[in-house]
Order: sequence, then C-alpha cells, then structure tokens
Amino acid sequence: MSKKFDLKLKGYVGGYDFDSNYVEYVLEKNADKEVDALIDSLGGSVASALSICEAFRRHGNVNVHYVGMNASAATIASLGAKHISIASSAMYLVHKCSTIITTWASMNADQLRRLIEEYDQQKKDLEKIDLNIAAMYADKCKKDKQALLDLMKVGGWLSAQEALEWGFVDEISDFPGDVDPKITAQVIEDLSAAGIPLPCSVQEKSDNTSLLIKFFSLLSSMFHTHNTTTITMKKEFESLLACLGLEAIESRDGMVSLSVEQIQRLDDSIRQANDRLGELNDTIAQKDSELEALRKKPAEETKSVVDNKSAEEEKTTFDSFVETARQAKELFNQIP
Repeated sequence: MSKKFDLKLKGYVGGYDFDSNYVEYVLEKNADKEVDALIDSLGGSVASALSICEAFRRHGNVNVHYVGMNASAATIASLGAKHISIASSAMYLVHKCSTIITTWASMNADQLRRLIEEYDQQKKDLEKIDLNIAAMYADKCKKDKQALLDLMKVGGWLSAQEALEWGFVDEISDFPGDVDPKITAQVIEDLSAAGIPLPCSVQEKSDNTSLLIKFFSLLSSMFHTHNTTTITMKKEFESLLACLGLEAIESRDGMVSLSVEQIQRLDDSIRQANDRLGELNDTIAQKDSELEALRKKPAEETKSVVDNKSAEEEKTTFDSFVETARQAKELFNQIP
C-alpha cells in the first residue's frame, strides 16, 4: 500500500498545486500532529518557496519526501522541514536565481543608461537572493556558504546519493508508490525554458530531439505562473491587433508571446507603413517646391477694379435702425 501524505506538492511552486496558502491551511488543521509532505517539482517562485519553508519551520513537525525530479524553488521549500528524505530514483538540483528579461525598443543614450541602471539593480537583487539561499543551504548541509554558491553556479543535477552526501537530505528512503522520474515533453520544455540542464542520461537519449528542445527553450520561463488568461485588448491595442489579424491576444502573468508568423506580419506592416511614409514625404517635398516657385513668380497685371469691401464694412442692422430713427426725428421736427 502506498504511503499516505498529508500534502502532495507538485508542479509549479506558487501554482494552484503548490500553493503557500493551501500549505498553511493544512498545517493549521494539523497544528498538533506530524505532517508528511510529498514534493515532486521543477521549481517556480522563490517567494512562494520561502513562504512554505517558514510555514514548515513554524509548524516544527513536518517531514518532506522527494520523488521524481526536483529543482530550484522546490529545494528551498523543504528547508524548514524537520526531516527530509529522497527516493533512490529521485534527482535534485540547486542553481542561481534568474529573472525574465524582455526588452524590445529603440532607445537613445539617456534611455539606454536608465535601462542599464535598472538591470544593474536587478543584478544586485539577484546576488542578494543567491547569498540568502546559499546561507540557507549551508545551514542545512553544515558546509561553507561559498561551497554552496559554487554548486549553485554549476547548477548540475545530483543523484539521491549525492544529495545525501551534500547534506540536502537526511536519508534515502523508498516508499511504496514512489514514482521514478519521467522525462516528458513538458519536463524538457520547463527545464530548457528555465536554463536548467537535462540530466546526462536524458541528453544521451535526446540527440534526435535537440530541435524540439531548442523550440521549448523559446517558450515562457517556468519561473512565472502558468495560469493563462485570454483577454480582449481591442480598445487598448486596436492597431496592433489589426496588424496581427486578431480580436484578442493571450496574456500569461501580464506578458504576451507572439509566434514567428505573427512577428513576420508585424514586420511587414511596419515596412509597408515606412514605405507609405516615404511616399508622403516625397509628395510633401514636391508640393513645397511648387509653392516656393509660385511665391517667386511675378504677379500678373490687373486692369479691372475689384471692390474688396468686406462684409464687416457694410452697415449692420443696428446702424440701419439708428439711421431710420434719425430721419424720423428730423421729419417730426419739421412739423409746425
């Protein structure tokens, strides 16, 4: 019979199946009891992992068991547990933190300087996070923090035995129902998108699928939520959607992705707009030249007299009334 776990944390850390709020809910319901948690995840949000780690620490009586392939934030989440075990077939990986960088713009020197300053600040923030996590690993492994930073920089997969030797786990245990790691297309996608290397055994079997892996590496990073919402942006991005021939565009965690075909369509639209703008500029230049020539041309001789009296110079209705009243008064004064 399979071992019963109070918590089964799988998938994306921070997603609906690895949620810190749900973890705290279960721990509160079992405040005076021992809690067994199963983890099988390639990682996700560092913030969620730190929250779960502290929830385990506050409870004080949580046992974590790793199965499958576990990396990144999934390894951080367990650090607050009382006891950590790993299945003999499972794998374990720690690496330096990363963040999504997507900038597509034309910038002048000032704008570029501000962007560099922003990225430099992000770099400093990531370095602080790495130091903090390395200290947490070092405390668990009873090793020097620099040794953990060096391991995080390498970012290579550890077998269950290597994870035990480093001190990330307390024992290797196989429970009934433990599953072996499965390398699916989704796993390859998540690993490649996050910059996490495939295990050597998988790389040997994946020589013929390198194109697939390269394609997956272009997809959204696993360090963002996988909750996808289709929204209509007709009012805000009417011109963009018209160029793409779409009524709506898919948004994932506040970001959108375009296919190669859509990017090509945008490029064609921009090129056509530039060509049309060039034609309009040529037309304007031609008209300017014609106008300048007319200005320099001598005026034609005019023999006819033209009355240019404007409408403002004509008598107004009020003036006519005043004149009529004056004439009436004069006639009245002539009466004996």
